Amino acid sequence: MTTYFSYLDPKLQEELKKTAEAIVAPGKGILAVDESNEGIGKLLATVGLENTENNRRKYRQLLFTADDVLSENISAVILFDETVYQKADDGTPFMELLKKRNIIPGIKVDRDVVPLYLSEDEVTTQGLDDLAQRCATYKKQGCRFAKWRCPLKIREHTPSAQAIQDTAQVLARYASICQSQGLVPIVEPDVLLDGHHDIVRAQKVTEVVLAAVYKSLNDHHVFLEGTLLKPNMVTPGQACANRNTPEEIAVATVTALLRAVPAAVPGIAFLSGGQSEEEATINLNAINKVQMKKPWTLTFSYGRALQASVWKSWAGKDENVKKAQLELIKRAKANGLAALGKYEKGAVTTAAGDASNYSKNHKY
Repeated sequence: MTTYFSYLDPKLQEELKKTAEAIVAPGKGILAVDESNEGIGKLLATVGLENTENNRRKYRQLLFTADDVLSENISAVILFDETVYQKADDGTPFMELLKKRNIIPGIKVDRDVVPLYLSEDEVTTQGLDDLAQRCATYKKQGCRFAKWRCPLKIREHTPSAQAIQDTAQVLARYASICQSQGLVPIVEPDVLLDGHHDIVRAQKVTEVVLAAVYKSLNDHHVFLEGTLLKPNMVTPGQACANRNTPEEIAVATVTALLRAVPAAVPGIAFLSGGQSEEEATINLNAINKVQMKKPWTLTFSYGRALQASVWKSWAGKDENVKKAQLELIKRAKANGLAALGKYEKGAVTTAAGDASNYSKNHKY
C-alpha cells in the first residue's frame, strides 16, 4: 500500500523531540556561528586579520568563553565543521565548553549552492551524497542537531516551480537522513531579502515555499515533532520603496506560517536575513506580540544580527575581548526578551545595533 511506512523507534522519537523542545525553550534562541572558512575570512579581513585557522579559532573562542549568563538566552550554537574539533587556549575542546554552559551544539551540513540546471538562474544546495556518514560522525562528536539552508530569490519569474520543488525535495531528504542518525534537522528555506518586491509578494512566495516543503517532509515520513524550522520573516525586498512597520511584518509572517506549517513542529527560529541587530529584535518582538494563533514557539537563529556589534567591538584585538563578549550578551538578552514579546524598542544599545547587515547574494 502507498500509505505503508514505519515510524521512528519510540526512543529516537523521544530523544529528537526533547532536543528540539530544549532548543526553543522560552526566552532562548540559537547563535549561528556556521560561516564557511571563506565567509569568516571576509569578516576577519574587516578587522585586519589574516584568514588562518588560528584566527578563526580565536574569534569563536571569544564567543564560547563569554560569561555563563549567555546560556540564559542562547540554547544552542550552529557550528562549522572546523569548529567541532577546535580547542580553547587552555586545551579545552569547544564542544566541552559548550556542554559545560548547557548550550546544545549543532552543525551546518549543507555544502553550499551550485547552479540549478535549466532553471531561471537559480540554485540548488549540495551535500546529500555522504550526509548519513557525516551525521553519524558529528553525533559521535556530541552534536545534537543539524542545519541545511536552501536560498530562493524573488524576481519577476522566480522562484520557479522547479526551484521550489527542488528545495522541498532536498530539504526532505536532508531531514530524513539527519533523523536516521539521531540529529534534529533544522529546515531552512530562505526566501532572500534581495529584490524590489513588496510584502504581499513576499508573503505569497513564503506560503508557497513552506507548503511545498511540508508536503515533501510528509512524503518522506519525517517526524515533525523532532524538527525545527528556520525561515525568513516576511518583509519587503531590500530595494522596495514601501517599508512596512514591525506590526505589519508580524501579521504577514504569522499568517504565512499558519497557512503552511503544521502545529506538530515544536518551534520556528527565524533567520535575520540581513536585517540590522535592532531591526531583527524589534520584528521578532512584534511577531510574538501579535494577537494571532501561534501553535509553535517563535524565536531566533541569528548570525549577523547577534554578532555585528561583537565584530565592531573586538576589532581583532585581544584587549577588546571582554568588551566584545558584553556586546554578545546584551544582544542575546534583547532577543531573549523579544522571543517572549517583552522587548522595548531601544532598551538595549549595541555598537552596531542599527547598522544594516544586508549583503547582496549573501553566502555563509
